[in-house]
Amino acid sequence: MNIREINAMRGPNYWSIRRHKLIVMVLDLGKMEEFPTNKVPGFSERLKKMFPTMYSHRCSEGCEGGFFMRVDDGTWMGHVIEHIALEIQTIAGMDTGFGRTRGYGEEGVYNVVFSYMEESVGRYAAEASVKICNALIAAEDYDLNDDIQRMRELREADRLGPSTGSIVEEAESRGIPWIRLNKYSLVQLGYGANQKRIQATVTSETSSIGVELACDKEDTKYLLERAEVEVPCGDIIRRESSLEDACKYVGYPVVIKPIDGNHGRGITVDIQNYESALVAFNHAKESSRSGAIIVEKFIKGEDYRLLVINNKLVAGAIRTPAHVVGDGKSTVQGLIDKVNSDPRRGYGHENVLTQITVNELTQTIIKAAGYTLESVIALGERLILKDTANLSTGGTAEDITDIIHPANVSMAERISKIIDLDICGIDIMTTDISQPLSETGGAVLEVNAGPGFRMHLAPTKGLPRNVAAPVIDKLFPNKGDTGRIPIIAITGTNGKTTTSRLIAHIAKMNGYRVGYTTSDGVYIQNRLLMTGDCTGPASAEFVLKDPTVNMAVLESARGGLLRAGLGFKKCDVGIVTNIAADHLGLKGIHTIEQLARVKGVIPETVLPDGYAILNADDDLVYEMRRTVECNVALFSMDENNPRIKALQRLNGITAVYEEGYVTICRGEWKMRLMKAEHIPLTFGGKAKFMIQNVLAAILAAHVQGMSNEDIKAALETFVPSPSQTPGRLNLFKFSKFDILLDYAHNAAGMRALKDFIDELDATVKVGIIAGIGDRREEDNNEMGAIAAEMFDEIIIRQDKRLRGKTEQELIKMLDDGIKSQDPNKKTTIIPSESEAIKYAVKNVVEGSLIVLCSDVVPDALELVKELKEMDNRGELHLLD
Repeated sequence: MNIREINAMRGPNYWSIRRHKLIVMVLDLGKMEEFPTNKVPGFSERLKKMFPTMYSHRCSEGCEGGFFMRVDDGTWMGHVIEHIALEIQTIAGMDTGFGRTRGYGEEGVYNVVFSYMEESVGRYAAEASVKICNALIAAEDYDLNDDIQRMRELREADRLGPSTGSIVEEAESRGIPWIRLNKYSLVQLGYGANQKRIQATVTSETSSIGVELACDKEDTKYLLERAEVEVPCGDIIRRESSLEDACKYVGYPVVIKPIDGNHGRGITVDIQNYESALVAFNHAKESSRSGAIIVEKFIKGEDYRLLVINNKLVAGAIRTPAHVVGDGKSTVQGLIDKVNSDPRRGYGHENVLTQITVNELTQTIIKAAGYTLESVIALGERLILKDTANLSTGGTAEDITDIIHPANVSMAERISKIIDLDICGIDIMTTDISQPLSETGGAVLEVNAGPGFRMHLAPTKGLPRNVAAPVIDKLFPNKGDTGRIPIIAITGTNGKTTTSRLIAHIAKMNGYRVGYTTSDGVYIQNRLLMTGDCTGPASAEFVLKDPTVNMAVLESARGGLLRAGLGFKKCDVGIVTNIAADHLGLKGIHTIEQLARVKGVIPETVLPDGYAILNADDDLVYEMRRTVECNVALFSMDENNPRIKALQRLNGITAVYEEGYVTICRGEWKMRLMKAEHIPLTFGGKAKFMIQNVLAAILAAHVQGMSNEDIKAALETFVPSPSQTPGRLNLFKFSKFDILLDYAHNAAGMRALKDFIDELDATVKVGIIAGIGDRREEDNNEMGAIAAEMFDEIIIRQDKRLRGKTEQELIKMLDDGIKSQDPNKKTTIIPSESEAIKYAVKNVVEGSLIVLCSDVVPDALELVKELKEMDNRGELHLLD
């Protein structure tokens, strides 16, 4: 068995699966296709032994043990691999259960789809599941432990931390989209100009001065002292020579810690003598960036953390360092192992509690207490194992929010304003948090920027607190605000790019700052920032990340959808221009119906109050209305189309071409915008397929609330040209002939182009065409046959983008198609595109139309522009 490719898909895929992160594995079973599970001796028994918990998999049988029933009856290895990939993720602590295995369209090849929680883990599970299945088939031993541990490590390295993750989950629950901006904790909430950012629990609205103050314990202590907040007596030193005097000034017991430390690093508490203080000083130095060390009075009591968000106290917890309690029989190591056996403890942040690890610091603390890991401690004696109470080092937390004294609440909220932090954690030492600090002798030890939320989200004891909610309340204070910007997504076989550009132009004319993606590149307003085919999810995210953009227009092609999903979860308008045979036979899409299911993802992702804009003249597109959960608007080149009439009777929104006008209809009321012949994009009404693109675009603008007058003004100013519509009906008028450049790259596009040039007068029509390597032989044959109908002369060229076929194969496919239509058609073969263009120009007959069908638009445009300049100078006769 081998994996041809593994794709990470976010959002819906072409099975219209919602709310899943999915791995799509194209699995070639090879010889294993000959061996279903019931034909491999002992396979079922070995599988059950390795994965006894897989009995819970119901599979298509719909009952517990259903999957094993399928295995016993005989199923294909691709199906088994799907279930193994899910099971090993669950064993590793990531409970995920969605999977499907379907035919790819080739014998022995399958699409294996399964869900994941972390993409890196999903990819690893895909690879590992194939190895495990091979071992089961060969009856070889296989140790799962390494795979399970590796998946845990990958998850901890890649996952959002518990604090960031809780904020993201709260945002998702409110319909706020998010994008991870780096591999750490920097996350964007919302899109474009409406975005907010968080990094762990620091937000885009957190005061940088507040963060600096919180990181400078000297300044923090000074400000709090001046504000009459109880803080411990202390001194700040930088040299060892100052340590003894500082300890005498403060008085034992003392605490020593770095002035700029965090997460409890470098802190030593309850120091009783100078020798211990010297060790603690050097330990603090290792964690201090500035070299400054705080020596302050050790306050007796319990360690409390108060969390303040938007100047309101939202939670409090009492924290206890990692520790064990003696039973008079077990060693220290045995007690640690017993604590770690608690199912609530896991690796890293996978569970409510973290396992206690024994490191050098732990051993030092144990030694200082007079023990070793092999010592047995007395019944009931508590041995502290860490020098801080952080949950990440194995500590525990108990919620005490409801018992905090009002004076302490008021003090905490006041501190957040003094230090100027929208989110802060205040560390307090006191014997009783239910009494004012002034009465217990307690003190404020630290103020933390970016405090961890884990102890409040899932305390060891007490009531969990949704502390992420007030963060979102602060960032998005208006009810129902999702931080979204309008997203218009366009798909289809032909017309996507022109429709996208036209919609973007209309929006810009209406004052929007538009980011849009096309097969030519990514534009922010009118600036081209990325070149090439930018119709996939990475390009969509590029636009949605841009903080200057307040509307996104996103062309979405099949390749990106199949390879990596959408790049967004929901859009406001989803347009499908048409469906025609194109790229069939690639990535498991072998029929036009399958292609329609891929394209149908776009309307399926429209928000409930948004619009799916569908072509009523295309049966496959019209059928997409059945799977959407939003409003539907239709467009048609025929105002009497029964589908249009039916929607109009329901008071729906439509756009039609009638009596020479492009018209928007609300119900049966017509709102004529302008005559098609007056719209530059339609070339005087001759380019019917451009009229169809206009209908889709004006519908999108209309449902987005743009006025008819503004839409009309935009249509009048959108002039087809190499800058506005590169490679789409770019007509260059030379002194004695014309050149038309167009991106017609499939049979439907060629037929539409034929209809247009049939309307143009020319003495001779010369076509320059090329085969396309990732099309089927019959597709290239058909392109040749259509060209034979279109042109008086044909030049077959071939560029370097062969896409899996040879130059000779592609030329022959086109030539065969031409001969099938007209065996006597004048045909010349010139493989180089530039040489083919020059040949056509050098041998042109006055009054001719040269039509260049190019799929490498920038190169072709550059050459045609050069030839036009030569013509302007009267130098075409010098052409080599």
